[in-house]
Amino acid sequence: MRNRVVVVAMLAGVVIALGVHAQDSATGVEAAIQKVLDRQTADWNRGDLDAFLEGYWKSPQVVFQSGGDRYDGWEAMRERYRKRYQAGGRAMGKVAFSGVEIVPLGADAALVRGGWRLTMPDGSSPGGLFTLIFRRLPEGWKIVHDHTSSAGAQARAGLEKRQ
Repeated sequence: MRNRVVVVAMLAGVVIALGVHAQDSATGVEAAIQKVLDRQTADWNRGDLDAFLEGYWKSPQVVFQSGGDRYDGWEAMRERYRKRYQAGGRAMGKVAFSGVEIVPLGADAALVRGGWRLTMPDGSSPGGLFTLIFRRLPEGWKIVHDHTSSAGAQARAGLEKRQ
């Protein structure tokens, strides 16, 4: 009987330890991904698009979807960003992310949801929502899929209330 109690106690300890390890793992994933997002914010706000894009997987398999369009591959995504935010000497503005939720999907993947807002020199402030899929790759945590939407004026008002 005493052996059974010892075995049960040991198993309980293992289960608790695994739970704590899983919690620590999830916290580590979240911290690593938040670091990527923080760096992207700083890079964008410095006007350094190429540095901002380092948060993405530099692969022909990365996918970016926005405005009903799909861009396959890092180069296509980069060209889309350049045309939209730098063509004709445009200022990129200042970006801020809000309501960020990082949901680990395992040791090497996570879903990230949140809102984005640009503050432009002309006073306009476009914004919307994003959903990202991150993967841990040999080069670090990278965005492998990005679905970003722009909110219309009415939707932006609702988004601002939630933030």
